[in-house]
Amino acid sequence: MINLFEYQNKVDIQDSLEGLEGFLDEIWNSREKNSFYSKNGNDKIESQRFLQFIHKSNELKSNKYVGVIHYEGNKINLLPKIFFDTEKEYQTNEVNQIQNHILWWLSYCRKIKFPNYQASLGSAKNDFFEVLIYLFSKYTRELLNSSIYQQYEEVNRELSFIKGRLNTNEYINENLSKGKWHKLNCTYDAFVFDNEFNRIIKYVTNVLFNVTSSQDSKKNLREILFILDEVSDQRATAEQCSRISFNPMFGEFETVRDYCQLFLTNCISFDYKNDLKLFAFLLPMEYVFEDFIFGFIDKELEKVTAKAQRSDTYLDEGKTFNLKPDLWLKTDHKSLIADTKYKIIYSDEKDPKKGISQNDLYQMLAYAVRFEVDEIILFYPNTIKQAQEEETMLTIKDALANDKEISVRAFQLPIINKALLKTDIEPNTDLSVLFESTRQELINKIEKILVSTMYLMK
Repeated sequence: MINLFEYQNKVDIQDSLEGLEGFLDEIWNSREKNSFYSKNGNDKIESQRFLQFIHKSNELKSNKYVGVIHYEGNKINLLPKIFFDTEKEYQTNEVNQIQNHILWWLSYCRKIKFPNYQASLGSAKNDFFEVLIYLFSKYTRELLNSSIYQQYEEVNRELSFIKGRLNTNEYINENLSKGKWHKLNCTYDAFVFDNEFNRIIKYVTNVLFNVTSSQDSKKNLREILFILDEVSDQRATAEQCSRISFNPMFGEFETVRDYCQLFLTNCISFDYKNDLKLFAFLLPMEYVFEDFIFGFIDKELEKVTAKAQRSDTYLDEGKTFNLKPDLWLKTDHKSLIADTKYKIIYSDEKDPKKGISQNDLYQMLAYAVRFEVDEIILFYPNTIKQAQEEETMLTIKDALANDKEISVRAFQLPIINKALLKTDIEPNTDLSVLFESTRQELINKIEKILVSTMYLMK
């Protein structure tokens, strides 16, 4: 097992990883296009951006993605940089607890489709990807055992009676001309079991069955495949999932759809002669952090109205450069802009900038001017190495607006439960129980920030 933290540590490339770079390049170019991979012009980049291969020193380093890669019997864990400690050797239990943090963050995400279904984490030995497979397999198996999804689809068949619409041309050319006058070529809507959604479930189940090492998951997935045995085998995409909607009678299947979309959007695989050579489940961490903070505020802070990425304002009058702050927060007293920055700050005591980027300040100044606000908040994550969450306040005077003061305040948010890393994982533990203290700490921190902001504005 190899543990790589975003942009941090390096490991020697083992002989068993030979060929990995070529596989990743091929997968990068054939990947399903989505907003995570296409932002910043990545669509035009032909070489993969999942891992860094340093050929001079024959070393491997991770980029901005977190998740897991399985390749030829090797398992590579890609972990968030905020957990990295140069003086630490991470044990399996600590890695699993780090991955539980990712699961908890995902449970609040909106843009990264994470199912609302909450359940226990299953076996204590499983990593977060195995946990996701277990949750999907358990929920889907239980649902299919009690309810079969059927939907109306257009069907073309030869019948002995007219049903729906008679296809006159086909009937004359294919039936009458060949003496099959008693067979009628009809098109009609049928309530079918072999439909697009069930084909998506079957495809995802087959992929996960070939990847998981959990016997519990394999058992659940095998039962799903047995139930869907009469459903056709077809390759599925995340785009198909996004087009599927359900009437209230089948509302419980929305969770299954969301799981399928999560896997299809963030999984990559490579098969050679029906042998799975590579499988990866990868998430861009900067989007996870942004989506988590928005989802958390939206769900946990009742007195705050949060809107994600307002896009109705432009920097220039020609409306070429669109401004998209991550969060627009509204309380009973004030509206303000907040931006999430997934960066490590306050790591160097001698740095007068505290690790806050000058480009970030320029961006915040543009927001303040164009959105006509005098208060901007920056949210950063805390890290495993810092004893407490830090905060900084900067004041900018706008000389073009009679020296109007613009306040930029930067805060670290407590999104890490440090005590968990020293705790063994208990089987059948619920995520909400595991992170209850972290949830409350984060609520208190954000409320304190907003209260102090309102006080300063008076």
